[in-house]
Amino acid sequence: MSQPHGHADAPYLDPGHSADERTADLLGRMTVEEKAGLIFHPMALVSPGGELTGTFGPLAIPATEDAVVSRRVNHLYIVGSSDPSDIARWHNRVQEVAESTRLRIPVTISTDPRHAFTRILGTGAVTEGFSSWPQAIGFAALGDESLVERFADVVRRDYLAVGIRLALHPQADLATEPRWMRVAGTYGEDSATVAALTAAQLRGLHGAVFGDSSISTMTKHFPGCGPQRDGEDPRFVYGKEQDYPGGRMEEHLAPFIAAIAAGTRQILLSYGVPTWPGSAGVGFCFDRDVVTGILRERLGFDGIVSTDWGVINDVNLLGQDMPAPAWGLEELTPEQRILRALEAGVDQFGGEYRPELVVDLVRGGAVTQDRLDASAARILREKFALGLFDQRRVDVDRVPELVGQPRDVATGRELQTRSLTVLGDRIGLPLAPGTAVHLDGLDPIAFGGIATVVGPEEAQLTIVRVEAPFEPRAGGFEALFHAGSLELDDAAAAALSAKLATGSTILVVDLDRPAILRPHVEADVLIAAFGASDRAIVDGLFGRQPMEGRLPFDLPSSEAHVEASRTDVAFDTESPLFTQGFRAGG
Repeated sequence: MSQPHGHADAPYLDPGHSADERTADLLGRMTVEEKAGLIFHPMALVSPGGELTGTFGPLAIPATEDAVVSRRVNHLYIVGSSDPSDIARWHNRVQEVAESTRLRIPVTISTDPRHAFTRILGTGAVTEGFSSWPQAIGFAALGDESLVERFADVVRRDYLAVGIRLALHPQADLATEPRWMRVAGTYGEDSATVAALTAAQLRGLHGAVFGDSSISTMTKHFPGCGPQRDGEDPRFVYGKEQDYPGGRMEEHLAPFIAAIAAGTRQILLSYGVPTWPGSAGVGFCFDRDVVTGILRERLGFDGIVSTDWGVINDVNLLGQDMPAPAWGLEELTPEQRILRALEAGVDQFGGEYRPELVVDLVRGGAVTQDRLDASAARILREKFALGLFDQRRVDVDRVPELVGQPRDVATGRELQTRSLTVLGDRIGLPLAPGTAVHLDGLDPIAFGGIATVVGPEEAQLTIVRVEAPFEPRAGGFEALFHAGSLELDDAAAAALSAKLATGSTILVVDLDRPAILRPHVEADVLIAAFGASDRAIVDGLFGRQPMEGRLPFDLPSSEAHVEASRTDVAFDTESPLFTQGFRAGG
């Protein structure tokens, strides 16, 4: 048997063998404990300077070295410092720790999206140090597959440079319930558009041939998380039901079918409980009819299937006690929940690190060695396919020249501007350089050298930027998300109307979800933003880049129409104020 260079004691085949051969060989050398470690995927904290950390209670994060060495975990989802060089240094240190273990299995590093401009935490990572592009819904406003693929190729190169090898994206959900808090991460509510743009993103992340220059992809949230009852998120007990009153399950599956055809490597399951006839009444990750019946057998998916984060153990996140979203199985122990998920067909548990429970299940006879081996083999095969065993370090010194390249930063800003959608223009954009403007909700620095920023009395016009309406939620973790009603309450509406009654006004609304745009339509210019910085907005207002976006979803005309619509049916709100594809001027 050949050995890796410089490590004669490491028992695995060299890259001259196929990924299947290398997987079978290594699997045969592993203990139950080592196999169990493979199927957990907890969070890890990247500290400033790329230092490894101890336990971090506010996010239920284990000590990195303990997770890798003692628990044999070798998948880590990163949070914390977003500096690319820090991530690269941290990656190399983690791999050094992995090399100290008996089998030296390299750690797969994963992340949520890091390249989209967002003001909302909880749905992605901060973009500091990486180029900043529109959110997925902004790419939907542009509707161009080639732009999505180009963007994803930039993400691929950046991730490779810092050691991230698994993307917890794309998000293939349909935004059919406009109140859902995760709309900004979708490609809208049209199934065909979502399918096409999802496949384009996968092509860019995988590269021409899947291998050591590719990023593995975990498409989410199967079988489609859009039709949430009342738009509530299934991570929370009040949002666990997923409804299909229009019988449109197939439309929600279509983007996942396209993703599988495009070669997605992994699938992340939704937390939700379906309410269709005959439902088992449990969350999707515990439902064998969904995981094995639909995903494995009907759709033919043989990649890695993961639960969403934290379905096994209750946790405290950011000071908030949160029950595990093991919906329908709340009375079961963590060990029993793991058993149900494995019986359903799950391979890996996101956000968890309890391999000792799997060991107990195997040794007690509840889980067979063959069942554990099936999941372990899928996971090992992916590591070999990515070349993780053969290239264990990244070049930290090269990170500044490889990540956040000026051309990528410029293109990201350009597409932020191009995705802006003009819904009304009564003054005739673009603005003339030097226009005297009063700003509300925008950074004056972004206007430097382009406009003259003045007080309201001296202004030729007022530019206001606001978030789409939402109902603030209590709790440390829940407070990160925007949920609830899509319209302003009476006091907020009156305050906004007062701002828009002071001469000529431009209003920019950040549409992380659809919004009910009264009284917003009182503005002389109304613009929808889908992940755009203040500088990108300036570029659009002053004609430095065209604003080309078209609405990626309908904008309802009332909350009553939203409440009356069917959660699983696209474009189902009555008499929308603006329809998908709208842009002022045609």
